[in-house]
Amino acid sequence: TLIHLSGGPIIRMFQMGGYTPAPHSIKYIVSIQKTMGQHFCGGSLVNKYWVLTAAHCNMGVNEMVIVAGDFSLSRYEGTEQFFIPHLLIPHPQYNSITNNNDIMLIKLRAPVYLNSYVTTVPLPRQGASLAEGRVCRVSGWGFTSSSGGQIPSSLQTVKLPIVSTEKCNGTDSFNGNITANMLCAVSNTDFSIKPCRLSDSLVLLFQGDSGGPLVCEGRVYGLVSWGKGCADARYPGVYTAVSKFRSWIDNTIFSYYSRCTKN
Repeated sequence: TLIHLSGGPIIRMFQMGGYTPAPHSIKYIVSIQKTMGQHFCGGSLVNKYWVLTAAHCNMGVNEMVIVAGDFSLSRYEGTEQFFIPHLLIPHPQYNSITNNNDIMLIKLRAPVYLNSYVTTVPLPRQGASLAEGRVCRVSGWGFTSSSGGQIPSSLQTVKLPIVSTEKCNGTDSFNGNITANMLCAVSNTDFSIKPCRLSDSLVLLFQGDSGGPLVCEGRVYGLVSWGKGCADARYPGVYTAVSKFRSWIDNTIFSYYSRCTKN
């Protein structure tokens, strides 16, 4: 079954080799939380007013809070900034069945204050591609064991190589379900490893959050979108290819400010 990697009750994909980075070393990531404080998706701060995430993280504008400058979800550190979304703009061609165009912009009601704990992250140019084997980084607060378990209190990160669309679309993998608007990456390239055994007592797995950033060469090239279970080399994690949407992102933000100027 194909699954979204959301922070809700839905099962999510796992990546091997995740670790806790230095506190506040990944400054562009935000935690998207329910109004009661439960983390359910990740996002990237691309502008003082704008967050980039997955369209399937759309819980409704009145149902979420955006937290920047967070590292530990279990305690208040004094570095957090809390924001109410003003507008959610999912891609107009988002398809929840095929997962195509799984991308959304969130306009904040107030600007983020950029400091030593919070920064924006650049986007790739329109149409920019990544070579197979290019190592990228995905970060988030996803579950860390194959049986679910608790969301880790501290941010997690893992480095992953890019997998070609041809391999990802192979008959022994996603069999044609990967569109031109998606890219694949996987941390487990050893087909002999079976990382999803529920009997394993060691916590060896890490899953990124839905909507969380896949950063390559310092730019957000991917958004955690969907997968097919645990860190199985046959089924890489599938990410929204942000470079396919750079023009849409720019035009959406520009048109918003154009409307504001006219009004």
